[in-house]
Amino acid sequence: METDYEALIYVTVHELFTNLEKRFDHESMERIRAGFAFAKEAHKTQKRNSGEPYIFHPIAVARIIGEELMLGADTIIAAFLHDVVEDTDYTAEHIEASFGPDVKTLVMAVTKDKTNNGNNDTVQVGNYKRILDSINDDIRALLIKLADRLHNMRTLNSMKPVKQMKIAGETDYFYAPIANRLGLYHIKTELENLSFQYRCPREYELMVKMINEESERIRTSLEKFVDKVNSTLLSSGIEARCEIIHRKPYSIWRKMQSKCCDFYHVNGKHYIRIIYPDSHVGSDKDEALRIYSSLTDVFNEQPGSVANYISSPKENGYRSFHVNLLNDEGRWEEVHISSEQMVKNSHRGCTADRSDSNIEAWIEKFRSVLNEIKAHTHEIEYMDGVTTSFYNDDIKVYMPGGGNVILPKNATALDLAFHLGHNEGLHAHYARINGRLTSIKTVLRRGDIVSIGTNSKVKPQKDWLNHVLTFNAKIMLTDYFKNEKKPQFNRCPLCHPIPGDEVIGYKENDGTKTVHKRNCPIAIRLSAHYGDNICEETYEADKDFLYPVRIRMRGIDRYHLLSDLIKCITDDLQLSMRELATETIDHIASCTIDFDIHSMSELDRAMESIRSIEGVDEVSRIDIE
Repeated sequence: METDYEALIYVTVHELFTNLEKRFDHESMERIRAGFAFAKEAHKTQKRNSGEPYIFHPIAVARIIGEELMLGADTIIAAFLHDVVEDTDYTAEHIEASFGPDVKTLVMAVTKDKTNNGNNDTVQVGNYKRILDSINDDIRALLIKLADRLHNMRTLNSMKPVKQMKIAGETDYFYAPIANRLGLYHIKTELENLSFQYRCPREYELMVKMINEESERIRTSLEKFVDKVNSTLLSSGIEARCEIIHRKPYSIWRKMQSKCCDFYHVNGKHYIRIIYPDSHVGSDKDEALRIYSSLTDVFNEQPGSVANYISSPKENGYRSFHVNLLNDEGRWEEVHISSEQMVKNSHRGCTADRSDSNIEAWIEKFRSVLNEIKAHTHEIEYMDGVTTSFYNDDIKVYMPGGGNVILPKNATALDLAFHLGHNEGLHAHYARINGRLTSIKTVLRRGDIVSIGTNSKVKPQKDWLNHVLTFNAKIMLTDYFKNEKKPQFNRCPLCHPIPGDEVIGYKENDGTKTVHKRNCPIAIRLSAHYGDNICEETYEADKDFLYPVRIRMRGIDRYHLLSDLIKCITDDLQLSMRELATETIDHIASCTIDFDIHSMSELDRAMESIRSIEGVDEVSRIDIE
């Protein structure tokens, strides 16, 4: 039966208007309805790849802006009209005449430049620039673009696989990190997981399956812990409620990669959120500490696990109190203590009503650093500067004489040196972290007290570029090393793909192709910048060609464990072992083994055989550096 699209459009937009009428007066609603009517007329002959009328997309974007982000009337109207100038014969002047200069400015900020005839990478970076530059005047345009991308990702199944990879790569590289830095955690999480689903569907489905199985397996244990928390709070006269939050596939997968471990050895696959009402007596900090004190009278806390984001909010305004508590089965449970308003703010991020100036300070910093990046870089380097400056979570470190500095998570003492100044960076000699003498390459942690020692005889070394994250440090070092060259290759040296991995191809300027894993950071970056160069690639095993791989085994040490391991690889599996490193501490054996294989399926068989050896507890593939 043919779909009655007109009826469906009416129902969908009627639901939106009904919800908006709770927030807006009659005059504003008339303007919003006019915005929808204008968009419907402009897009009346257009259809989406799914075959449905195009107007469903502007409605969905307006719904995200109006219902999820709770923005104003002009922003909702601009969301309805965001594709009109780009995709129809209507002009910016038409929009201004009907809805005023504010709506016109918002629409033009998210409209791609039709006159740009440059290469795809130049055009794409130009689009990123225009979106980011809009923050100089108004953050609302960036939020419309995020809403546009979110709905496109929600409906990406109608696209061909290569187009899915291009859009998903852009999302993972650009849009999800921006959402994170604006405190829009729900949008960030959904974008990341949709990107992961389309980039690596096999790995995504496996992660979903394991998360569901684990959730069911620990359900009784978690409910028991929550019941004990509730009874503890009740006996202390504290009003609060608990939620069990299971983290999403991409978050867990990313932690598996960073920790070089399998799913079953990842910590923090879920957390417990304790939410207290905004009507409590006293400050948020006082109430959070009262809950914390009550719980630690009953539960043991993990030393060093407290993170007080209420007293020291993240740069994007995130506030909560975190602590790990021991459950009755001997496992640490991650607990977040938040007010109702803090939870609402974690949904709405920079769009929430705030009494503090954190987000405004961050936006002001964004503006100033964007201007600095533009002054020092060109095209592709522009986005490298943006990503290193804004896309990591932040930490706060302190100076011995007072004051603090906010740096990206995993920044080093060398990053701090360049933050302090050109001379301090180029002549950084050593660091003192919490009073202890350390290398300038040491990764800093939240709350560290750091001082930098300089020496005029010290000059930057080539490997310093591998030990900095911030834009300032990278650009100063790049200026110092003027003749850096980028190698060309046919197999990505970062992700080391092998036949059987989920891969994607990239066409180099000279016509050659480079094969990357679909989760490779380089591939994601290239997808975002050079989407038209991404291509499907068949990567078949060749019996005459071997690929080096590295695995890590951990298990309980016993007599002949090592010899059984070697026999399994060399005799049983007939694989060529190139290197083996082993260490045993307190009867726990850890081995790193390099050997050659033909394909991913051969590696899977090898890892499964090793897992079956008596005493072996964990086997995981790790990257070869």
